[in-house]
Amino acid sequence: DKVLTELIEPYDQREAKLREFLEDIKPSLRYDIVPLADPYGPAVTDPDLQCLVVSEETRRGGEAVNKKRLENGLPKLSLYEILLVKDPNHSQNEEEKISSSSLRQRLLGTLLRPPRQDPALPSRPYVIGLTGGTGSGKTSIAKLLGHLGAFLIDADALGHAVYVPGGPAYKQVVTAFGAEIVNEDGTINRKVLGAKVFGNRDRLKSLTDIVWPEMARMVKEQIREADAQGKAVCVLDAAVLLE
Repeated sequence: DKVLTELIEPYDQREAKLREFLEDIKPSLRYDIVPLADPYGPAVTDPDLQCLVVSEETRRGGEAVNKKRLENGLPKLSLYEILLVKDPNHSQNEEEKISSSSLRQRLLGTLLRPPRQDPALPSRPYVIGLTGGTGSGKTSIAKLLGHLGAFLIDADALGHAVYVPGGPAYKQVVTAFGAEIVNEDGTINRKVLGAKVFGNRDRLKSLTDIVWPEMARMVKEQIREADAQGKAVCVLDAAVLLE
């Protein structure tokens, strides 16, 4: 339930930073750094531990550790409580303490790495893939970028377009999934089609093997249209990008 879990640093990086901190504080310090695969870690099984450092907000966790130690036949640990360090520069939507969550929020809108230079890709328009789950804010961000002058490609709209009568995937989908998916007016009933593929990996793959290549072709057509209009930036709003 961490804020912006996607931006949490890999374990190796976090370990290296902790090691650098410990060596900077006291080079002669003896320590072991271990990954925690559960809320307790070695604190509830290591008989050599004597003290646990907690903060005001993690004291209850320390008490839970001692409860587990007693259940495991181990003596309680002394709980040494430290104060949280306040962040004098935190913004209104950030935590008052110095926090990795706040640091991740500050990464939003910054480049994590320089744009990839690929001679096989045209320099214009510059294509941005915008992705995320339902309710993640893709549409709002796409509109904002559109107001700034970007050419928008809505993959969801293209997904509907491939199914319409006369659309590029219409005949293949009807042939593959039967006439029962067709409404009286000739349109494909997306609910009936969805019921056929929902929970069936093979049928879903059959559908995406038909639809996704056509959508990719339509996306490329839209990118060419953006270029024809002289747009410098093109934004592809899609729930699924890699496939």
